[in-house]
Amino acid sequence: MAVQKNNSKAKKSNQDITFYKKKFWQVFFFGLGGILLFFLFASWGLFGSMPSFEDLENPDSNLATEIISSDGVVIGKYFQTNRSQLKYSDLPKNLVEALVATEDERFYEHSGIDGRGTLRAMVSLGTSGGASTLTQQLAKQLFHGEGSKFLPFRIVQKVKEWIIAIRLERQYTKNEILAMYCNVYDFGNYSVGVSSAAKTYFSKEPKDLTIDESAILVGMFKNSGLYNPVRNAQGVKNRRNVVLAQMEKSHMITEGQKVKLQALPITLHFKLESHREGSATYFREYLRDYMKKWVSENKKADGSDYDIYKDGLKIYTTIDSRMQLHAEEAVSKHMANLQQQFFIDQKNNKNAPFVNISDVETQRILKQAMKSSNRWTVLKNQDKSDDEIIASFSQKVKMNVFTWKGEKDTIMTPLDSIRYYKHFLQSGIMAMEPQTGAIKAWVGGINYKYFQYDHVGQGARQVGSTFKPFVYATAIEQLGMSPCDTIVDGPFIIRKGRHHVTADWEPRNSDNKYRGMVTLKQGLAHSINTISAKLIDKTGPEAVVELTHKLGVKSEIPVQPSIALGAVDITVEDMVAAYGTFANQGVYVKPQFISRIEDKSGVIIYEPIPESHDVLSKDIAFAVIKLLEGVTETGSGVRLRTSGGGSGDNRWTGYPYMFTNPIAGKTGTTQNQSDGWFMGMVPNLVTGVWVGCEDRSARFRSITYGQGATAALPIWGYFMKLCYEDENLKVSKTDFDRPANLSIKVDCYVAPKVKDSTATHDTEEFEF
Repeated sequence: MAVQKNNSKAKKSNQDITFYKKKFWQVFFFGLGGILLFFLFASWGLFGSMPSFEDLENPDSNLATEIISSDGVVIGKYFQTNRSQLKYSDLPKNLVEALVATEDERFYEHSGIDGRGTLRAMVSLGTSGGASTLTQQLAKQLFHGEGSKFLPFRIVQKVKEWIIAIRLERQYTKNEILAMYCNVYDFGNYSVGVSSAAKTYFSKEPKDLTIDESAILVGMFKNSGLYNPVRNAQGVKNRRNVVLAQMEKSHMITEGQKVKLQALPITLHFKLESHREGSATYFREYLRDYMKKWVSENKKADGSDYDIYKDGLKIYTTIDSRMQLHAEEAVSKHMANLQQQFFIDQKNNKNAPFVNISDVETQRILKQAMKSSNRWTVLKNQDKSDDEIIASFSQKVKMNVFTWKGEKDTIMTPLDSIRYYKHFLQSGIMAMEPQTGAIKAWVGGINYKYFQYDHVGQGARQVGSTFKPFVYATAIEQLGMSPCDTIVDGPFIIRKGRHHVTADWEPRNSDNKYRGMVTLKQGLAHSINTISAKLIDKTGPEAVVELTHKLGVKSEIPVQPSIALGAVDITVEDMVAAYGTFANQGVYVKPQFISRIEDKSGVIIYEPIPESHDVLSKDIAFAVIKLLEGVTETGSGVRLRTSGGGSGDNRWTGYPYMFTNPIAGKTGTTQNQSDGWFMGMVPNLVTGVWVGCEDRSARFRSITYGQGATAALPIWGYFMKLCYEDENLKVSKTDFDRPANLSIKVDCYVAPKVKDSTATHDTEEFEF
């Protein structure tokens, strides 16, 4: 009986064990199946959209368009999010090592999910650290953000994160995943990705980052808001030292290196990347306007529009970053000094900075400036009356103003600030290779943040005597003249009715003197007005206008003799292209500023075709070059070959250039010194410089500082001096190419130099 009882208990116990085993395996398989279905449903997108194969190929990373110079430097960007794409090969080795050591030490061992790390996190309930791999972190940032704090949603998102991570590992190599991760992280201060962060915090390209700088950026991956080196230097230093310790633990640096690097202070070269600051600001804005038109005319393969702020285009330009910096330095150095003299010149002018205009005209200028201001627009949108708005311009307010010594905090009325800014002299300079049309430098003003008007491509100004070579070129072509032919410098009148003039026109020389018989070379070297007038009388203004347009000048030119003295508005860009034709043996080449455009994958989507046409024969072009060489040998440009008398802070008045190489050039000064010009050429570089105030009635009151030889020529001289010191630029010092079998006499007998006032003054008098 007892045995039967025991057998019965044993049988029941076995049945219970079998039942629980069965239940266990049922729960296990159902649970496993449920988990598999959960993952499957998640991968199908039943719990929210998942990225497709195409999405993985082309993640929406909102890439900035980069503007790249001819020497490979990123000189600017167009962006809504400042993010630039880097390849793995662009990343410094020390940054990659720091990232892997700190964020995912088994990165090269797992396939997207770190099993050991996940198990450790589950067992410790997260107290020993998270288990997200670099691939999972990339998946989170690329496709579903930070996620929800609600536990069920967090579970769903974690599953989706795992699935995306596995897909990424299958689709990309480890190196590609690292590069993508470095490209999408937001480092704060409008810097997304390592490329932008390196430039913002250290003013460097990523490849140039030191170990401690890389450690700072890697430390920011944990929390860029908390570990921001601008706001939390000590916290960043602590975090950087943790990264360095991890690198030492992973044998990527030695203990000695770690100790040395951990002792370093946090050193930044912080500079926000801005549309209004940095290098080539005026050019970048000119290029932006061009690109707006380009995207409207050029479509993607699928017919959609390019977006220069999101599509990660790479615009390769002809600008040379080194020449650009030299041009900007030349403008800053000279204009800061010239501006001081301008303030002195205006000190006792009650109507400063305006000269020889009525109070009514002054008020008109100031009122127009008020109506063009942001203040007027804002108040008008608030339904304020004109009288109320005008009254507000007389109320003092705090403001920052531009000075050549930096921004200054002050208190003044908005009307006073308008008059203050009217005082500032502006400048435009452009340099171009005449053989290719490649624009190498472009400075459209003195400071883009405060003065947005572009005086290279946007603003046409009266060119003065720099127009005269077009008259001389026409005479050589039409009349068969040479630089050595002589002509009388004496009183001259074009009578009413001839060449459609409405009244007798008698041009005068700037010093009211006449020199008798002179050669054409002397006539241009000393900018003798009567010679230019006599030449245009012989050729007719129609022929001069026709030739000038062939030289690429797009401005409307009046068909009248007075254009011989430069009564024509032309942009710096067009003047440089026109002069470039002479340096390029008579062949006009349209200025070019884009070499090619690539999409974010590196595929070339645009490559411009150079435009050129013949204008003059080689002989005539060379004859004009020899005429222009005379300007720097004996005329108003001769100071380029002298040391002058300036020193110290006043070196700009001394012109310490001492150039000995061939230079073809021409100064220009317009009536009342409103515009100063210098056009200078060597065989492989043509550069134009303009200086003046935005309002033509704001000007120097004397010729001493207002003439082109003083206002503009020093910028050219200083720019070229810097270019010659930079031997990598290979700016020419050789002779201009002399055509074989030259048929025009260009080597003239040079008489002993006679001192006269026109050697430094080239002002033109206009009478209509």
